Amino acid sequence: MTRPLILTEMITLDGVMEAPGGPDEHPRAGWTFENIDFVPEAYALKGREQMESTALLLGRVTFRFFAPVWPSMDEQFAHYNALPKYVVSTTLDAEEVEANAWGDCHLLTSIDDVAALKETEGGPIIVHGSGKLAQSLLAAGLVDRIHLLTFPVVLGAGQRLFSSEDAGIAQLKVLEDETFSNGVRATVLEVVREG
Repeated sequence: MTRPLILTEMITLDGVMEAPGGPDEHPRAGWTFENIDFVPEAYALKGREQMESTALLLGRVTFRFFAPVWPSMDEQFAHYNALPKYVVSTTLDAEEVEANAWGDCHLLTSIDDVAALKETEGGPIIVHGSGKLAQSLLAAGLVDRIHLLTFPVVLGAGQRLFSSEDAGIAQLKVLEDETFSNGVRATVLEVVREG
């Protein structure tokens, strides 16, 4: 049995996933909190997925954004900070990945490496953000579940999770779907495999 690979994404109504909380220099950064009331129950899915995860998988850009920040956020991310982290990149070198302050980080250089990671012992592997990596994982058929927090925001431009070039997903089954008082919608989808 392979380890489940779960994408967890914050997206807009028009499917944009780029820069939900930063970085500050991004022209549309922080759209998850602009004009949206904080309702704790809307984020319960984030707490659940943190506790069920046994490894983090990140793309280069997300890793470079998270690695300097998350280690100091032990109150919010203590479980994640303690997990092994895998970074998929063809441009980073192993020394840069392994020598950062986040600890227990490993470099993977291909989607084949991710497929091999799924075959190892352990539980769920969580992918946060990591747009290009997420699209590659979807196209390769390696994603088992998708967790979406959809925000009542339309940006009109930006990187989208699903593009017309995606391949490998025939059908998604809705496991959970709830909309909260602040308009945020939490959806858990399972990838349906043929045969």
